[in-house]
Amino acid sequence: MKLTPEQILANWNIFLGIIETHISSPRKEKLLAFYEKYAERISMMPAAHKKEYHNAFPGGYVEHVIRVVNAALEINKVWVNFEVDSSTYTIEELVFSALNHDLGKMGNEEHEAYIPQTDQWRRDKLGEEYMYNTAIPFASVPDKGLFLLQSHGIDYTFNEMLTIRLHDGLYDDANKPYLMSWSPETKPRTSLIYIVHQADLLAARIEFEREWNPILNGNKPSPKAVAATTKKIPVQGRALQTVKSDSLRGLIDSL
Repeated sequence: MKLTPEQILANWNIFLGIIETHISSPRKEKLLAFYEKYAERISMMPAAHKKEYHNAFPGGYVEHVIRVVNAALEINKVWVNFEVDSSTYTIEELVFSALNHDLGKMGNEEHEAYIPQTDQWRRDKLGEEYMYNTAIPFASVPDKGLFLLQSHGIDYTFNEMLTIRLHDGLYDDANKPYLMSWSPETKPRTSLIYIVHQADLLAARIEFEREWNPILNGNKPSPKAVAATTKKIPVQGRALQTVKSDSLRGLIDSL
């Protein structure tokens, strides 16, 4: 899978538009300033280091996050229709959590988390397009993301902290004390955690099927599927002209 320069630019505009639409001031301005500061890196980031995972290509991170936000908004409607207590969270908390759930994959202020794999054997045999940057001290993705937010003066609620921290559900053993409690007092007091986890799971599965199902099933994808994955995303507001960073424009122009 490869995104075109137009798709990367359009996705970046959509990403910033989510902040404009769903995040209230003054947090909105702080979040926009943060993402614009690191626009060159984040707009081009992969969502994973290995092809067998999901969206391990330039621009894959932003595309994944947009899909998680949209899925979270839709899944929320299902939960509300089944009479979940939606008074325990807000739509802004839902969007903020989905938007920043994987922010730790950025790395830190100085270093990218994923850098191009230099071992050709690992590229060819293991599908590792990227490798972890050992210049970054170890921490979990949620913890790195939360640290980045607080270190840039971006506040988050207790709901948002827990949702980002637990977004991998029981795939992360560290989440078991929160998610496998049998005591009502220690169970999560909001369903927001489960909604965003399901949205992330759905998005990752869609991306896996798009990349691997045609190969695993021994056939070519249908023309409809090809069109859906290769069609250029409409460039809203003349995307290229709205990019403020000259180096970002040059980087995408070189693709």
